[in-house]
Amino acid sequence: MSTKAQLQELIQTELRGIKFIVVSNREPYIHNWKDGRIQCSQPASGLASAIDPILRASGGVWVAHGSGSADVEAADASGRVAVPPENPSYTLRRVWLDKKLEREYYYGLANEGLWPLCHIAFNRPVFRPQDWESYRTANALFADAVLEEAGDGPAVVFIQDYHFGLLPRMLKDRNPKLIVAQFWHIPWPNRETFRAFPWKEELLDGLLGNDLLGFHLRYHCTNFLDTIDRSIEGLVNTEHFDVTRKGRVTVVRPFPISIDFDEHVQDATSSAIEEEVERWRQRLRMRQSGVELLGIGIDRIDYTKGIPNRLLGLDLFLEQHPEYHGRVQFVQIGVPSRIQIGQYQALNDELDRLVEKINLKWATGNWTPIVFFKEYFDQHQLIALHKLAQFCVVTSLHDGMNLVAKEYVASRADGDGALILSRFTGAAREFPDALLVNPFGIGEIADAITSAIEMNPEERRKRMERMRRAVKDNNVYHWAAKILSALLKFELPAPDTIGEFDPEH
Repeated sequence: MSTKAQLQELIQTELRGIKFIVVSNREPYIHNWKDGRIQCSQPASGLASAIDPILRASGGVWVAHGSGSADVEAADASGRVAVPPENPSYTLRRVWLDKKLEREYYYGLANEGLWPLCHIAFNRPVFRPQDWESYRTANALFADAVLEEAGDGPAVVFIQDYHFGLLPRMLKDRNPKLIVAQFWHIPWPNRETFRAFPWKEELLDGLLGNDLLGFHLRYHCTNFLDTIDRSIEGLVNTEHFDVTRKGRVTVVRPFPISIDFDEHVQDATSSAIEEEVERWRQRLRMRQSGVELLGIGIDRIDYTKGIPNRLLGLDLFLEQHPEYHGRVQFVQIGVPSRIQIGQYQALNDELDRLVEKINLKWATGNWTPIVFFKEYFDQHQLIALHKLAQFCVVTSLHDGMNLVAKEYVASRADGDGALILSRFTGAAREFPDALLVNPFGIGEIADAITSAIEMNPEERRKRMERMRRAVKDNNVYHWAAKILSALLKFELPAPDTIGEFDPEH
């Protein structure tokens, strides 16, 4: 296990004088106009909470797409702004993308192409030549920004996710001295599935520009190596998990991501959370309706999350167990996502119809079986809901990890609660004590809800205790420290001077 302090000590000791640059599409701080004033906020992001401490400790640079309504005004002429605003300790370098480029690179190629291709959720990917051209252009714009920030000194570049498959090669070709690493936050499909990607040779060559390429699971690493072996020229070493191409080696490793366990425990045990729990009871009218048992689902509204099957599983449970009518209520929080894409709009409509149908079928008096919130809730509100819920349902059809499952477990400082978890999530490897289900099997979901409600309290607590230990021992700082330790095995050029954070650059 690593702590935040241990991670910062590792950075300050081993990366001293070496510029650390992070690249992601989403920015860690966003500036928006509100009531005629510029306000800075932190978008909800597990990635940001994982990497922000690294940047604060190293005084590095975070390169990201500037998407806030006041981002331009808050930054200097080069797109730089010192963050966090209350205690500037690193630089956020914003990259500006016009609406057309953003639509084609991000919503098009990345989220209508690569996202469904990599997730086995049976949604057909869309590959438009113009989207690929825009993906190339966006990657090149980010490459320009990164190279400008890296300058001539030694630098480590840590790239995030599937939006930047071409960036590693672009960087290495222009500055071979850089150490480049990338973490691919979604699954990597098997080689037969990946064959459908029209520009596979170029994308794979781009990814092999990395010195280190990380996935959540060893299974995804194996899929990637198998894809390389059958798709492009390169020497794949399955024993050492690396690829040699054009004389350069790319090391491929699993790094399962996690959350800040200690922060969750601290929040979950605060008096403010208890007040928030009471607000949830009032909002859900639990006392008036007589609800005794609460289940929850918390997701982005995305077809990979398996929300319709989850609701159908609840419907079957109510059909099989009339004795729980009026006693069990399910709260589904669905944060709207990528609504510019037709498949997401259709899913929103489907969920509205399904919730209405199930509620009309079973509701009586003051009791409604499903409460559906299509809105964003902050972390404190979600932790309070975690504490109130007897069970949490995560039924992703395919997921690299799924941090919602870990957040529910971490929030249960009382040691109670049951987790119903899809077998097709990365988290399932770490949580054998969850109630594991096939998310396509509505009957399995219904049976798991029954088990969660009727499980012996002692067994429930033992399961939760083991799951909490797993999250504590493998927290987000452990994830970051493992990646940094792997990076430090590469030979870095000796720094000429000891770098210090300069808020002006």
